Amino acid sequence: MWNKKRRTYGKNNFYSLSKKLHREGRVTDEFEMMLNSLSLEEVIGLKLEIASRIVGGKMYGLPLWHSMENITKNAVLMYVLSASRTKMEAARFLGVTKEYFNKLCKKYDAISYFEENA
Repeated sequence: MWNKKRRTYGKNNFYSLSKKLHREGRVTDEFEMMLNSLSLEEVIGLKLEIASRIVGGKMYGLPLWHSMENITKNAVLMYVLSASRTKMEAARFLGVTKEYFNKLCKKYDAISYFEENA
């Protein structure tokens, strides 16, 4: 009674990062449970450590510090698209206008990330 039924309208209803990665076979339920036990800082640090192993622990020339803002904004945008039903709802969630939200989606190529390859 007190729980509102989630309306299923809007294109964003079909966006889910978790479902996409499951379909691609890149994650499992067990992996998601293990990932959930880590903090965001631990996940980022672990991902960087694993990525740096390929180059012998040295990632010289990669502007990591200056790239972090774009990396985190892209991650938040993907989450917002997964958590909202419409683009307008996603824009309100971020506290930006619909026009600016559309610019963000275009800049980070966020919408095409969730679309199935034909």
